[in-house]
Amino acid sequence: MGRPRVSIVVLNWNGWEDTIECLESLFQIKYPNFDVILVDNNSEDDSLEKIREYCSGHLPVESSFFNYNPNNKPITVYEYNETFKKDKRPLKNEILTKEHINIIKNSENRGFPGGNNVGIKFALEFFDPDYILLLNNDTVVDENFLGELIKNGDSRDDVGILGPKIYFYDEPQTMWSAGCKISWKLSRGIQIGTNEVDKGQYNEIGEVEYVSGSAFLIKTEVIKRIGLMDEDYFLYFEESDWTLRANQKGFKSLYIPTSHIWHKVSRSGGGISKPIGLYYITRNRWIFMKKWAKKSDFYLFYINQIFGAIILPIFLSINYGNFNLFTAYYRGLYSGIKGKDYFRWFI
Repeated sequence: MGRPRVSIVVLNWNGWEDTIECLESLFQIKYPNFDVILVDNNSEDDSLEKIREYCSGHLPVESSFFNYNPNNKPITVYEYNETFKKDKRPLKNEILTKEHINIIKNSENRGFPGGNNVGIKFALEFFDPDYILLLNNDTVVDENFLGELIKNGDSRDDVGILGPKIYFYDEPQTMWSAGCKISWKLSRGIQIGTNEVDKGQYNEIGEVEYVSGSAFLIKTEVIKRIGLMDEDYFLYFEESDWTLRANQKGFKSLYIPTSHIWHKVSRSGGGISKPIGLYYITRNRWIFMKKWAKKSDFYLFYINQIFGAIILPIFLSINYGNFNLFTAYYRGLYSGIKGKDYFRWFI
């Protein structure tokens, strides 16, 4: 029996330098049966030109995590629009290797869930993979990371989602995530192991509430049972929501400490330090809690938000020296309470 087929979806938006470093690390992994689907979320820079230049072998990648390999170039590029209209030739029944990449060009920024959903649909239509991996473009992967995830995924039928041990890119021995849990009273995702130097304290495989969306491996059978990610979130909380939907169908999430990646952390959204990140985190907390929280947890969350609305935006604006955060917070709060995305133009 051959190795399970994996489709790896990488989302790019104005981040070609991070993307080509991520791709080079992917094209050096040892796992033999995967394809790469790069979805460009209507970048406004020269991302596509630079990615093509990298694939042709004319743009070397410098990284402290690997040595650039000129011998695996050129990488053949197949390009499509978001309706999968083919610029070159059909893919069905073609045996793909790490010598190929599929680029899908979206006509608009569809956010994290929307952009990844395009890649997932493409994979399901053309490749029929056993697994789909969502991988942030601001990550670098270990050569054995995928094999370790697949080995553990195949060992348990009750596991539907798996994630690796994630380190900070700038501090390669410091952990960013060893799985995740949800603080219901605050509606906040908490990365287990964050800011701890890795001394082996999280070296046990274990079930977790969810795994980070920066490296999110899901079995295709789970997607067929629960559907795609909810695009209403646009940015943040989508993987938590997707995981809870999988839980409802009996699928668990597993943290695999022998699988390693390094993450540059919030290069696109910027978390609460940037207006776009703060807007969607604030907005999506309300949407997530209204959908999933018990009444008691929601009431505590509601009270917390009332007090937070008075202090938090002022504190963040002063702390990060950006008074656009003040406006972003209240716009997110209004959109979250109303359950709409009233200020997408604000991006």
